[in-house]
Amino acid sequence: MKCQKCAKPATFHITDIERGKPREYHYCDEHARQHLTPVEEAQEPAPMSELAKKLIVSGTGTGRETSPADRQACPICQITFLEFRNSGRLGCPYDYEVFRDELMPLLENIHDETRHSGKVPKRAPRNSQQQTTLIQLRNDLKRAVAAEDYETAAHVRDKIKSIEHEQGR
Repeated sequence: MKCQKCAKPATFHITDIERGKPREYHYCDEHARQHLTPVEEAQEPAPMSELAKKLIVSGTGTGRETSPADRQACPICQITFLEFRNSGRLGCPYDYEVFRDELMPLLENIHDETRHSGKVPKRAPRNSQQQTTLIQLRNDLKRAVAAEDYETAAHVRDKIKSIEHEQGR
């Protein structure tokens, strides 16, 4: 598709609402800039463009400052509360203890409960301490392999296998 004002290819496709009806424009880079910055507003940026700049500069897209809770990290899986908020997934069962103050209101709001009352997978470990140890060991294994410390990695791998064998996996 070509630009509506010249023969260059249209790289911007803009839809404006004029008098309640959508109107589409197809412009090249140069004409899109002209369309988006009218002459009368070129000297002083519109309040909305300032808000957009702040959102882009902040990098979060939410426009809110990170709180101390967002920077708090789990000592076992190293996930931060900010990562949880962005992904919606916790890293390990211990996160429920680490982020307890932030999660309890959230769980109550979503589920109207803060205690689990449902089925549990048959192969789920009965001992949460063993599960925590396994998570720590798996993280240690990843770090050892990344550092190319294969002797430590083999030792950690053997520990993981012995714990999994005890659990009957």
